[in-house]
Amino acid sequence: MIDVRPAKTDAELEAWRQVRIAVLPNERCPSVEEMRRATTLESLRLLAMLDGELAGSGFADRSDFSGQGALAARVVPQFRRRGVGTALLRELAAHLERLGFDEVGSGVDDAGSLAFAERFGFREVDREVEQVKTVRDEQWPDVPDGVEIVSVAERPELFERVYHELAREAFADFALDRALEISLDDWKREWITWPEGSFVALGGGEIVGVAGLLHDDDRPERAENSLTAVRRDWRRRGLASILKRAVLAWAAEGGVREIYTWTQRGNEGMRAVNEKLGYVTRTVSIRVRGSLPLPG
Repeated sequence: MIDVRPAKTDAELEAWRQVRIAVLPNERCPSVEEMRRATTLESLRLLAMLDGELAGSGFADRSDFSGQGALAARVVPQFRRRGVGTALLRELAAHLERLGFDEVGSGVDDAGSLAFAERFGFREVDREVEQVKTVRDEQWPDVPDGVEIVSVAERPELFERVYHELAREAFADFALDRALEISLDDWKREWITWPEGSFVALGGGEIVGVAGLLHDDDRPERAENSLTAVRRDWRRRGLASILKRAVLAWAAEGGVREIYTWTQRGNEGMRAVNEKLGYVTRTVSIRVRGSLPLPG
């Protein structure tokens, strides 16, 4: 018997985390505290039990992509093809319908998951490329005259300024088929969560670039790149590379041994910067979109 229930208590949220870690072992998973901070009236987290055993989890919320909801239904490998994913998907889709969405997006990482999504009317709209770097003895970069590189921990007042003066411009320039809608609250919760490992470039006192890391509580030797962005009039001067090299040097000194990052299919420029720094492609994820209500 399949039992789908909301994940509300700390123990239930920890069980939700364990499913995500099992399904996506190469990615950091938010802590229970981070999930608590990110929870809104629109978000829903589900657990799925199969004959009393934890078999899957799901998540639904307003998407960062304009005009659509977002969902993710995950099933532990040994419990797949037994109806768990379908049960989760329908509950999550119904929640988004109640919120008034008529489109929904998700991500899939393999042919089987894509085939499952296509059964419910989802179609590919984009691909995202994951690159990973093994951190070794990284050197701090030489910083050109007129540029200052500081951490957000050193200058916490820059945190909110980065959003207003740089991040929104960067989000508008992402190579995506639909605009991103990242609020200031989203920025505070999700985009700069490790101030010591997040660096801002200042030119004449103005914010001209940013790059940083997201901490992995479960595997502190690993981290994910957060937003790397350079102001439009400062691009093609090597500033993105300088910022990322500062991040790598800081990470190396702190014992981080692996850093991974995601770029959109159309962002060849940033992937080329990463490749020069030693990143290699590990995964390609497929972004899909479908209509609500789901068929059948």
